[in-house]
Amino acid sequence: MPAVSAATGCAPPPPPASDVVDDLFGFVRVFRDGTILRSPEQPVFCPATFPDSHPSVQWKEAVYDKAKNLRVRMYKPVPAAGGEAGKLPVLVHFHGGGFCLGSCTWANVHAFCLRLAAEAGAVVLSAGYRLAPEHRLPAAVDDGAGFLRWLREQAVNAAAADGWLAEAADFGRVFVTGDSAGGTIAHHLAVRGGSAAAVKLDPVKIRGYVLLMPFFGGACRTPSEAGCPAEVFLNLELFDRFWRLSLPAGATRDHPAANPYGPDSPALDTVDFRPVLAVAGGLDMMRDRVVDYAERLAAMGKPVELAEFAGEPHGFYMLDPGSEATGELIRLVGRFVNSCVAESEASA
Repeated sequence: MPAVSAATGCAPPPPPASDVVDDLFGFVRVFRDGTILRSPEQPVFCPATFPDSHPSVQWKEAVYDKAKNLRVRMYKPVPAAGGEAGKLPVLVHFHGGGFCLGSCTWANVHAFCLRLAAEAGAVVLSAGYRLAPEHRLPAAVDDGAGFLRWLREQAVNAAAADGWLAEAADFGRVFVTGDSAGGTIAHHLAVRGGSAAAVKLDPVKIRGYVLLMPFFGGACRTPSEAGCPAEVFLNLELFDRFWRLSLPAGATRDHPAANPYGPDSPALDTVDFRPVLAVAGGLDMMRDRVVDYAERLAAMGKPVELAEFAGEPHGFYMLDPGSEATGELIRLVGRFVNSCVAESEASA
């Protein structure tokens, strides 16, 4: 039976609640007959009190893939009074949610992107992607690649370009960023972009990748996973459920979509990586995987920087976009962007 959505208002009555085989906080319910129901509501960690505007940022929303109904929220800083509106670096951002939840329209993602645009001094493009279990991996990564092709079209096709975006975006200074599952998407796009078969995006130039607490997995538990208390909100059982619902049916957590160093994952030593910033949280169950990811890339001679926020949990910048720790993270991203741009200009 095809998946249906509770948000459409035209779905048939759902099967009995006793037939539910997976339930993600009521936002996604999977039934024994294959029916999938999604709630249109935002979660409690996206309160209406999060800011929906910023005095120095303009934003708008657009559809970048009509066939899949995929949307992007675009943010750009407003020039200071009397200042010139120069071209700005572009941060393509993919939200988190275990590949099963999340949206560029959620209040916490929106508030974070507003602040990121304002304080990093960049155009931020917060792109949506198809979610599992309706669309299992690699659908989300394919959509990320599709968004980069859309961005190229914005740069080369004046007739199709959005003038609001084009007047501010420097397509020669593009960075791919992602939170949690979005960070995993960023990793896979870095690998695709650095392979011999990479799709040409000129004149779009990807200068670097920012992986914010990327959602990696593996069959063998790490110490930070094994030591995660069961009572915390983002716990091991939940992350396992995300993988079970998002990976191809029957796949283990060593699948290449989940584990960058799994037995069947492509070798990374031949990948021409652009600079990578990997961010870990000291209280994050994913901490050991992120550190291992960065250390192994560094051992291969890849340009990677690891930053750890010792006292912070998974996705702290989404749980509290207005916090001082979030501000520190955004300053870190800004420094990374500036250093990558300076390095590329020096070598030009």
